[in-house]
Amino acid sequence: MGIVDQILAGDVRATARLLRDIDDRVPSIQPLLKELYPHTGKAFIVGFTGSPGVGKSSLVDQLTIYYRKQALTVGILAVDPTSPFTGGAILGDRIRMQRHFLDKGVFIRSLATRGHFGGLTKSTNDMINVLDAMGKDIILVETVGVGQDEVEIANSAHTTVLVTIPGMGDEVQAIKAGIMEIGNIFVVNKADREGSRKTIRELRNLIELGVRHHELNGWEPPIIQTEAIKSRGIEELAQAIQKHREFLLANEKSQLREALVKRARSQLLEVLKDEALRALLNRIEARGVSFDELVRRIVEKSADPYSIVQELLTEELR
Repeated sequence: MGIVDQILAGDVRATARLLRDIDDRVPSIQPLLKELYPHTGKAFIVGFTGSPGVGKSSLVDQLTIYYRKQALTVGILAVDPTSPFTGGAILGDRIRMQRHFLDKGVFIRSLATRGHFGGLTKSTNDMINVLDAMGKDIILVETVGVGQDEVEIANSAHTTVLVTIPGMGDEVQAIKAGIMEIGNIFVVNKADREGSRKTIRELRNLIELGVRHHELNGWEPPIIQTEAIKSRGIEELAQAIQKHREFLLANEKSQLREALVKRARSQLLEVLKDEALRALLNRIEARGVSFDELVRRIVEKSADPYSIVQELLTEELR
C-alpha cells in the first residue's frame, strides 16, 4: 500500500510520518496532499482558544474521553510554544493527554508555532485535512494561547470555543472585541473559583453588545461553566458543540457553507502566499541575485525594502 492508501485506512504510523513532513515543510508532500484532499470534509472541527492557563488542554482531554464513550474517533492538534533551543513544540499539552496514547481511536500531534502568529501554525490546515482523510470523526484544535490576536482558528474550525477563567483581572479587557467575535461557545473553566459569577456577567454583557451580529446569523453563543479537572460541565459543553453543529447544518442561511467558504479562502491564501514567495525567491536566486545582498543594502540604507520589493516584482512581471 502507498502512503495515501495507508492514511485512508487509518494507519497511525503513516499519518505520523506525513504530519512530520508537513511540519518540516518537505516539498515532496504536495502531491500526497493533493491526493488526500478529495477524501476530506467529513470530520467536524472544533477549535479552542483563550489565554494561557485557562485549561484548554484539560477541556480537550475531557472532551476526548466523552467522545470516545460515544464511539467517535478523535484527532487532536495542540499548538504549543516553540522551544528556543530545538525549534520544536514544548510538549506541555501532550503530557496532559498521556492517557489517550494507547487508544487507537485517538491521534494526538503537538505543533510548534515557529514564529507564526495568530495562535496556529502554517501547517495546521494541512494537518487537519490529513486527520480528516484518515477518518477521524471529530478534530479538536487547541491554539497556543498567546492572547488577543488568536483569530485564525475561526477560519479553520466549524465551531470555535473561547475559554476563560475567573480572576484574570478585568474580564472585559481579557477578552477583546476581535477575539470575542469569533466565539461560538464561551466556557468559564475553573468555575468553582471566586469571581465566576462576575465573569459570567461580563461575558453576557459582551454578548449582548454584539447582539446585532448574532441576530444576523441566528446564533447566540451560550456560556458553559466547567471544572475540567473534575470532569464537570463536559457533557454540557459537548451538547453545546452538537447544537452549534446542528445549527450550521439546518440553518436556512447555509451557515455551514459560509464556514466552509471561509476555511477554503483562508487555506487558498495561505498556500498561495507560500508558493508565490517560494517561486519568487527561486527566480531571484536563478538570476544571481543574493538575498543576503538585498538585506545588506537595506541595513546600509542604500535601499529601502519597499523599493527593492517593487523592483523585484516589476522584473517578474516583464
